[in-house]
Amino acid sequence: MYDVELVCEILRQILEAGKRIERRFSAVEQADDFLTNDDGLDRLDAICMMLIAIGESLKNLDKITNGELLKKYPDVDWKGAKGARDIISHHYFDLNAEAVFAICRKDVPALLATVERMLADLTV
Repeated sequence: MYDVELVCEILRQILEAGKRIERRFSAVEQADDFLTNDDGLDRLDAICMMLIAIGESLKNLDKITNGELLKKYPDVDWKGAKGARDIISHHYFDLNAEAVFAICRKDVPALLATVERMLADLTV
């Protein structure tokens, strides 16, 4: 068994990072909004930092739960979320704004809903 309190703390950190992404993404209407001015580039940088943090936290979560927790919630592409961290970290100058836009639009809300459900399940 794993440390449930530690797992919940990591999940809360992921939730906070995801909410920061949503807040920063709220002014973005299309992928080009990231690239047209310094404000957009700053948003892209800040969002990517939170995506890296989420990916790293998911890797840590998977490690401390021996791969048992995430597989209980198959609605999220956990491998893709962890992989996004690697791509952003190691290939930042080749970053695709369209891909980040799609992650923010589609994947982050689903991730947050699942993390909230995980927290509720673990704190029952």
